[in-house]
Amino acid sequence: MKNYPRLTILFFVLALLLSHIMCAAVAYNYCALQWGGRYAGYSAPPSTAFLLCIPYGIGILACAFAAWLFHKKHQRSL
Repeated sequence: MKNYPRLTILFFVLALLLSHIMCAAVAYNYCALQWGGRYAGYSAPPSTAFLLCIPYGIGILACAFAAWLFHKKHQRSL
């Protein structure tokens, strides 16, 4: 099928995009929690920002698995 290479590339790009967004979101929330802990009286430590890695990681793994699956299907269809 002609769509398998396109789907492989699409899901690979989505996995990369999610990983970069994850890095930006975690860094921003870490800085916000660090500032809030010092000046605004937040009770959560800045390290709780790393909990955002869990849903992003699941999304990255799902996209990577889909890209791998479409790659394998393309190889079998040749």
